[in-house]
Amino acid sequence: MIGGGNMARAIYAGGFESGALDADRVVVADPDPAKRERFAHAVPTAMEAIERLEEIEGASGRGVVLLAIKPQALAGLGEELGGRLSDSGRAVLTILAGTPSGKVQRTLGPGLRVVRVMPNTPVSIGLGMSAVAAGDGAGEEDAAFAERLFAAIGDVVRIGEPQMDAFTAVAGSGPAYVFYLAEAMAAAAARMGFEQQTAERIVRQTIAGAVGLMERSGEEPGALRRAVTSPGGTTAAAIEVMESSGMLETVVEALRAAKARGAELARGG
Repeated sequence: MIGGGNMARAIYAGGFESGALDADRVVVADPDPAKRERFAHAVPTAMEAIERLEEIEGASGRGVVLLAIKPQALAGLGEELGGRLSDSGRAVLTILAGTPSGKVQRTLGPGLRVVRVMPNTPVSIGLGMSAVAAGDGAGEEDAAFAERLFAAIGDVVRIGEPQMDAFTAVAGSGPAYVFYLAEAMAAAAARMGFEQQTAERIVRQTIAGAVGLMERSGEEPGALRRAVTSPGGTTAAAIEVMESSGMLETVVEALRAAKARGAELARGG
């Protein structure tokens, strides 16, 4: 694992709990000593991690590299490894947002089997939503391993790599939209006379309960909304304002903007 941040830690812990990973066969690279303390086997540099991986795997060559760094750090990683992975045929899982598998290959070396994965932040509590896409050179076995690993920290869907920007717009950025809604609801509650702490408590439980109901009922969101919205009632009054303000189209346009920005980042913009 190259990178030892919060996302890497969640993957690491979930992988061990599910049996997808073996603590004695995983080494993490991160220059921060405090982050390295959170892992059983950790080293300061990516090169040391690759050398350790080669020792662990022996002649099998079946070791996997997981890239859990910032996208802008990829070029520096390529310089550090200096072609060490070129023509190795090694599987590389990458959670780098806006970074196509072809770019990973060009940076780290040809012949790599690249699988792109996009998890969102709730993986930190085992409730993530991740997408797996078999990229350049990757086969079914590589994608299946990624699915097993990320299924330990939430739900997983298999998509084509061209869909990755759309998935990022919906699920990768999605928690922020929910937090924004919660922020707006709490602000409204405070303006209507509740103390801020009480307002936030009300909103947190309301959203948690709504999500739980949606999950357990299995009904589609529109049906659940209609069940709560009595004609001429209080909910209907609120929904009418949201609809008249074009809220649905605003959300659609917002996600389109996120998708377009992802494509722009992929092109180096």
